[in-house]
Amino acid sequence: MSVNYQGKIITLWITFLLGTIFHTDLGLMPLFHGKSVAHSHEIGDISWVMWLMLAFFVLPMFAIIATAFTESKRFRVAHFGLTVFYSVLNLLHIILDLFVTPIAWYQITLMVILFAIGLLLNLVSFQWMQHPSRRKRWQEKASF
Repeated sequence: MSVNYQGKIITLWITFLLGTIFHTDLGLMPLFHGKSVAHSHEIGDISWVMWLMLAFFVLPMFAIIATAFTESKRFRVAHFGLTVFYSVLNLLHIILDLFVTPIAWYQITLMVILFAIGLLLNLVSFQWMQHPSRRKRWQEKASF
């Protein structure tokens, strides 16, 4: 029985992105109850933050598309590196949010769940990276 690594990876990335969107939504939820979400440490120009957020969302979108259409070893190695990078960013985000006052424990809980999904994504991506490609398996069968 063959393992559908690509299907698992795509599902995990989509779940991660949905959780990330919900993380943002949770941060805005007080607006619907007449509360402010403004931060006291406002910075002037936040365009660079918007570009970073765009990249943070777009890279997994591209990874999903590429995962659906390619099985190349080079991509699988780069993809595994991307998943590790995201896990490191998620861990840093959790740690930094533990120093925010007051601590929003519902956000921390969601981030820990997203971090766990990221670790599972790391594992499945690593397994896919180690797995021989279809072309290689086909060549091995043809050599008999």
